[in-house]
Amino acid sequence: MSLISKRIGLAALAVSGLVPAAQAAPMPPKPPSAPAIRHVSHDFGTPVVDDYRWMEKPGSKRLATFMREQNAYTRKVLDAIPGKQALYEQIKQDANVGAAVFWVTRTAGKIFYMGLEPGQDTAHLFVLDKIGAKPRLLIDPMRFSTNHIPQALNFYFVSPNGKYVAFGVSGGGSEQAKLRVLDVATGKLLPIGITRVDGDNTDFPPVSWLPDSKGFIYYRLHKFGAGAPVTDFYQKSRDYLHLLSANDPTGARDKPVFGYGVARSAPMTLAQDALVMTVPNSKYALGVFTENEELQSVDAIYAAKVADLERGAPAWRKVAGRAAAITGFALHGATLDIISAHHAPRYKVIRYDVTAPAAPKTVVAPGRDVITSLAAGKDGLYVGAMRDGMGRIMRVGYRSGKTTKVKMPFQGGLGQIIADPQAPGVWFHLAGWTTPPAWYDFSPATGKVANTGLQKPPKVSFAGIESKEVKAVSWDGTMIPVSIIMKKGTRLDGRNPTLLIGYGSYGITITPYFDPTSLAWLDRGGILAVAHVRGGGWYGQAWHKAGQKQWKINTVFDFIAAGQYLVDHHYTSPAHLAGEGGSAGGITIGGAVAWRPDLFAAAIDSHGDTNALRMQFSPNGPPNEIEFGNVLKRRDFHWIYAMDAMAHIRTGVKYPAILAITGANDPRVEPWEVAKFAARMQAASTSGRPVLLRVSYQSGHGIGSTKDQYVRSLADQDAFLFWQLGVAGFQPDFGAGTPPKRMVVQPSHNQGHSAKTGT
Repeated sequence: MSLISKRIGLAALAVSGLVPAAQAAPMPPKPPSAPAIRHVSHDFGTPVVDDYRWMEKPGSKRLATFMREQNAYTRKVLDAIPGKQALYEQIKQDANVGAAVFWVTRTAGKIFYMGLEPGQDTAHLFVLDKIGAKPRLLIDPMRFSTNHIPQALNFYFVSPNGKYVAFGVSGGGSEQAKLRVLDVATGKLLPIGITRVDGDNTDFPPVSWLPDSKGFIYYRLHKFGAGAPVTDFYQKSRDYLHLLSANDPTGARDKPVFGYGVARSAPMTLAQDALVMTVPNSKYALGVFTENEELQSVDAIYAAKVADLERGAPAWRKVAGRAAAITGFALHGATLDIISAHHAPRYKVIRYDVTAPAAPKTVVAPGRDVITSLAAGKDGLYVGAMRDGMGRIMRVGYRSGKTTKVKMPFQGGLGQIIADPQAPGVWFHLAGWTTPPAWYDFSPATGKVANTGLQKPPKVSFAGIESKEVKAVSWDGTMIPVSIIMKKGTRLDGRNPTLLIGYGSYGITITPYFDPTSLAWLDRGGILAVAHVRGGGWYGQAWHKAGQKQWKINTVFDFIAAGQYLVDHHYTSPAHLAGEGGSAGGITIGGAVAWRPDLFAAAIDSHGDTNALRMQFSPNGPPNEIEFGNVLKRRDFHWIYAMDAMAHIRTGVKYPAILAITGANDPRVEPWEVAKFAARMQAASTSGRPVLLRVSYQSGHGIGSTKDQYVRSLADQDAFLFWQLGVAGFQPDFGAGTPPKRMVVQPSHNQGHSAKTGT
């Protein structure tokens, strides 16, 4: 449940003033509203009214009808906005100005990466024999499609000898992948197809190859039987050993080696997930327990000999537990390096010897930098960090213990850092608000950083764009960082259409990144802002904890403070301010409009957790207990009630316009959560502003969506916001009738043109 809205672009037009709106007609006739069936529960002495509880019934035909009719109405309304088609065309063009390169792997002298080339709709897997060589296509996920249902490559993992790729493909945004294996040389599939393999390359890597490349260990969900409670879906996971020589296509005979009920020496609770990891240069494997699908909450790490693992009889021994406050780790030989928050609010790195139980030693002491990631190379440990959101890397020599800093090419957001345990140096991804992304190579021999050329710069220019880093004062005096991106010389007269984005969960940080698809917003006079609220990781674990569980309401109030800052400093005004939150950011945006409906003219709720009180009873509820709490416990209930947007919507209040977005196959936030929020807002609001429900029937949480699905959704969102924020050229005429005049933002065309160039 960690999807972050990625819509920051970097160009803008100044706004010259306001003009009267063209006379427009009322909205078209609305579809039938959702029936409100009275339901009141008294939870720990608190009455909770939930008149849309009926939507939660599995397979509800009434809910399906409501969503279908609402989506049809939404389409009719959005398609009537006059500027939407032009937005779509520009966003489509800007989505193809360059190639995206991500999830890079360096193995056996080869370079593997996932890429999305101009004109491609889904990410493919490519391999390079060396930099500068022509990439060879290995996997196009659409080859596995039936009936044209979009397919996504969820994960891939290369064997240490570079001969095989284990990968997973899922359809329609479901994220439920089938594990397959490809022969790199021939491009042919091995006779392997294992289902119920969940995860991706980053949050929860579900496959780890044996060092000799003869097989792999994979994470698998238990078989979900008929009649089992939906909350059981992600529980009781196990890791299995699969040997290529086993002649077992479906994994039916594969033996579990770690996880629920597997080893007495490594007991696993229902709240935990299990992961096994190996690396090419180590005789040891790691068994890891986490308390959700994010690797930001590691309960314990165990070690076993790879030789025993290959025999299917590993003897697991605990190396580090919860007291170490683990958020990341890297293995090199028998050396286990851990990112620890123990007495280190911005983290430190401590080192264990997996062969001997002993107290760890500190490798990188806590300091001003927030430590974010580790990568173990042949020559040393590489430590990723950030200060005020800007990325840094340091190298710690294995033998000398000496720490040296890598000179960064520019100030920007640090993405993936990768090191080959069989080769020196490190590669890293870097991008800025106004600087295109690139992959860089640091050589310890020369101490220099060079652009690898793996990712070509997109054909856009941001010379006329600036970014500002400011701080807003929250309710308790805490200073909240806010990033603002706009065109140089933008007039701060309170009239600029402005979109404020926030997330604030799992310690995830929205660091600077580069997104040409946001040019459509900025070209038309918009400003973009990102609120780095508590619950995220801007200042490390302390910042995360200050927006977690009983302190979660800080996330909402920090977002409100950022919006108030933008108004107070005349970037915008409430009539021209919109907010957006996605996934766990639904708590953020839902709470913001519930607590301060007067501050926003419009809001985007994208696959949002806007009914936190009921999240517990969905399949993804139990894995998120560590982040939000357990609503069945008295203490937890009260803070979850405080963060629940649905519980704070009041009938008769003038709420902002709402565009609620969901995917029918969403495995992380149930579609009924978003539908309930939309239905309640439709019934409660007296502002006359629209509350629309947009449903995509061939996508899920957004992960795995095609480029065209993303482009169409973004065009809908931008058009909706321009309409509601009063931008000229986006005011629809729905037919008969004349509403009162209101003021409309008119973009100026005498202060320069778009910075976008190329195609």
